[in-house]
Amino acid sequence: MIKKMEEDEELWELFTKKEEYDPILLDKYGRFSYYLSSQRNIFEPQVSNFLIKNGLSPEYPEGRKFAVCLTHDIDFVCPGMLNTAARTVKALKRGQFAQASILPFSRINKTWNPLWNFRQIMKLEENYGAKSTFYFLTLDPGNEDFTFSIEELEGELGHISDDGWEVGLHGGHEAYNNPLEIRSKKQKLEKVLRKEVMGYRNHYLRFRTPKTWEFLADAGFSYDSTFGYHDCAGFRNGMCHPFRPYNLNTRKEIDILEIPLSIMDTTLFSQMHLDFNQAWKLTKKLIDTVESYRGVLTVLWHNTYMQGDYLEFYKKILQYCTQKDAWSASGAEIYRWWKKNY
Repeated sequence: MIKKMEEDEELWELFTKKEEYDPILLDKYGRFSYYLSSQRNIFEPQVSNFLIKNGLSPEYPEGRKFAVCLTHDIDFVCPGMLNTAARTVKALKRGQFAQASILPFSRINKTWNPLWNFRQIMKLEENYGAKSTFYFLTLDPGNEDFTFSIEELEGELGHISDDGWEVGLHGGHEAYNNPLEIRSKKQKLEKVLRKEVMGYRNHYLRFRTPKTWEFLADAGFSYDSTFGYHDCAGFRNGMCHPFRPYNLNTRKEIDILEIPLSIMDTTLFSQMHLDFNQAWKLTKKLIDTVESYRGVLTVLWHNTYMQGDYLEFYKKILQYCTQKDAWSASGAEIYRWWKKNY
């Protein structure tokens, strides 16, 4: 397949993301953004189309045609003071007096905390026969965006893992470009979790092609799921299938599986500025497209978005994918299935 793709220069450069190797411009977080890319057909997985035409025909458990990889990045486990105050005022305006009375104490009593919602998320997904991955930050006090210590979540991590969901590492701001940071944070999470951590996604989707893949492979990760644009949904390198990245400098495949990211809540609503109808129209199109190519669609829905209309939107994704008989699984489940069969 690699030799066949190399014969098509345009396709090969899209798959390997050659334009990202020595970029002229990056955004303030060091990211290569969609608006900087020469790729203008991001909603069509051109490389996956080529692979299907050349014999790739994935099958999934129980004969299902395609898969959905469900994921959650955990940046916060407790709302900030201003957020709590705003939610309390909103509850009072709606006449939700019981809710308003407990919100100010949600930082103390975790059962009242709207972001301590891992078990609620799991219960919701279980209703659809689905499992997912939770990627947790393991920052230290003083690190940028530090809001919690991973040690205080030991019981929750154990519950998530014991019930068959996955706990992965959410690398901090600088981890994507720092192999020592990646290794130390992986070890820190494994110490609390008491088992090996297989999956990774970097905070803010910060990523350096192809270096981050090499760092993750050297650190012992089985797969990554960072590779998607922060500013546009779709297929960053034309792939809607898991793949082994290819390093143009070494001319070798990198020993890690990429499960590419296609849909993120903040991308739809904060970056693309879509309303709920527009966001659903695009989400439905991407689900249908991945189904037609027998691919894997990766969805990132933060625990902070599991409220109100955003929660209903996530339920709609689960409902539609269940209706289409998708295999809805965690990153680890996707990885194991893909490694065994492909």
